Amino acid sequence: MSQSKPVTIAGWTLSGLFIAFMIFDAGIKLAQLPIVAETNATLGFQANAGLKIGVIEAVCLILYVFPRTAVLGAILMTAVMGGAIATHLRLESPLFSHTLFGVYLGLLLWGGLWLRDERLRTLMPVRRS
Repeated sequence: MSQSKPVTIAGWTLSGLFIAFMIFDAGIKLAQLPIVAETNATLGFQANAGLKIGVIEAVCLILYVFPRTAVLGAILMTAVMGGAIATHLRLESPLFSHTLFGVYLGLLLWGGLWLRDERLRTLMPVRRS
């Protein structure tokens, strides 16, 4: 069964927003910009942890981009987002702007994949009562 073109476009649009943000985020970490080391220090990480986090994000993102491995990439990226949420909870960061930012990214991540992958919609249907 084929899905409609607007659903596929909506899925790739949401995924594209997520992918664009993560390219930026992983990119500044891989480039080892000074702001990354400063931010890591304020979050309680070693200043040089940015490179390791950037590599993890990049690998998860590459897996997410390819349809064959997209679900694995989404699962692994969800773990990364969970770590970010836990870090901000521990520091008592502002709820809606910092702590829940990983949730917002997760909605883009999974929402885009759900819309563009009919098999995932079959596996995780929206149920009506």
